[in-house]
Amino acid sequence: MLVNNSYNEPKVREAINDMVGPPFKLTERWKMGGIGSPKLIINQTSVEIHSLLALDHNRNSCNIELRPKGIILRFRSLLETYALVIPYYKLQLYKGKASEYSIYMDHYFVKIMADSPTHKFFRKVMAQKAQNTPPTIDEL
Repeated sequence: MLVNNSYNEPKVREAINDMVGPPFKLTERWKMGGIGSPKLIINQTSVEIHSLLALDHNRNSCNIELRPKGIILRFRSLLETYALVIPYYKLQLYKGKASEYSIYMDHYFVKIMADSPTHKFFRKVMAQKAQNTPPTIDEL
């Protein structure tokens, strides 16, 4: 779900919390070693996201927040903040090149340039996805 979350709208916040859960409590954040990513540089995106990012001439960057049932990928365009809300069961992570991660959900995708703090954060994302994804029929 791609939403504009620049403004404090209760309906949007409720929809996000229904999809990926409420934010982690402070003690859980400390135990996890943080839930936010460093600044991530965007290399390539799907058409819908690219049309939003093309509106300004700044360097395209984003950050990711972990939630109990998914992640929120946030980026800015002009003066607006947009969020790509991805539950773990729809999240697809790929590491095609040595310095690039690809995040897919349905028809949206974002390819991110990777450096050493980014690798550490994505290991945390993959661990959370493995912990929170329900078992498949084959595993039962």
